[in-house]
Amino acid sequence: MKRLTLMLFATLLSSPLLAAGQAIDYQVDGNTYEGYYISPHQNAPLILLIHDWDGLTDYEVKRAQMLSEMGYAVFAADLFGKGVRPTEVTDKRQHTGELYKDRAKMRALLNGALNKAAELGADRNNSVAAGYCFGGAAVLEMARAGMNMKGFATFHGGLKTPQGQDYSQTKGSVLVLHGTADSAIPMEQFAGLATELEQHNVDHEMITYSGAPHAFTVFGSQRYREDADRKSWQRFSEFLSARLAQD
Repeated sequence: MKRLTLMLFATLLSSPLLAAGQAIDYQVDGNTYEGYYISPHQNAPLILLIHDWDGLTDYEVKRAQMLSEMGYAVFAADLFGKGVRPTEVTDKRQHTGELYKDRAKMRALLNGALNKAAELGADRNNSVAAGYCFGGAAVLEMARAGMNMKGFATFHGGLKTPQGQDYSQTKGSVLVLHGTADSAIPMEQFAGLATELEQHNVDHEMITYSGAPHAFTVFGSQRYREDADRKSWQRFSEFLSARLAQD
């Protein structure tokens, strides 16, 4: 990881955007979204982080801060809209369902977040996308769309390929970190994705963790599994180091 000199560190602290991170309003197709951006220095390699079905919350902010400490700029995108942070299951299903039905809109929102990250000084050409649950499904949408990124990582994300799509245009490597005990996204989908990626010659690695249910990385939840979280985060860290150039 890059070590900063005392002079440079002092310069960074003078910028609250870089030093501490902050909420960022941005526009996509005339609508306002509220993301979160944090970076240890200008032109740091970028991680586009996509939230779960409850929207951008403190969980994604915490993960962004962890990644910034490792030397990465992180833009945590908002795919629902400013102030839209559903707490009821019916609302969560509504907002994710709308995007699952409108893949063009989902892709536009993901591109919009990438564009905003680039405006803020992150290196879009040296980037990886990562997501949790719904966010993991969105990351695979990016891969199928052929977005120019060095990698796509999904934690307990949706793995099923929509009808009419495939991985023939995928650029970059795919990393799938999944719970073997995930009843929401069964191992049949895991195996199906492995077959698809191999058919399209996509560089990939797929790992399952025994006893880990859906959402096994979510701190403080009943589904949290510390061992699987620790192991998956370590593998994700290695994936980033291998694919993102650091000064």
